Amino acid sequence: MENTMTFGEVLEATDKLSLEEQETLVDTLRRRMIEHRRTELAKDIQDAQQEFQEGRCRAVTPSELMKEISS
Repeated sequence: MENTMTFGEVLEATDKLSLEEQETLVDTLRRRMIEHRRTELAKDIQDAQQEFQEGRCRAVTPSELMKEISS
């Protein structure tokens, strides 16, 4: 069985940490979030490249893209 905590419980547990530990926690969470976003972006890029290779999308100029968005 998985031991999960609610957001409120996490906040309460964080209050019990020293200021230095809280700063380390914030830094660690920030780095994990950046890495998670980086991983998602890499997947999006890989998917877009595959779509392009399969001919499911085409390259356009910025003005062509703006024209398509506007219509």
